[in-house]
Amino acid sequence: MDLYITIVGLVAASLSTGSLYPQLLKIWRTKSTKDISVRMYALLTSGVFIWFVYGLLIQDIPIIVANFIGFIQAMAIYILKMKYK
Repeated sequence: MDLYITIVGLVAASLSTGSLYPQLLKIWRTKSTKDISVRMYALLTSGVFIWFVYGLLIQDIPIIVANFIGFIQAMAIYILKMKYK
């Protein structure tokens, strides 16, 4: 039963984490971030980092992996927003 719960968590984590990739790719290609909200990405980056810490504290692999990758992507978008402002 625990395996199925972990699989569901990993699928959810993959979808959530993967949702940032198209935005990151678009910014990378176009070098444009004019429609990106700085506040939204600051909040998202902070929230994802806190979820990552939470995952570490409870030792939950899907939460750790998804939020580590999500944090890297959100931080990259945030940095690119500052760079291409």
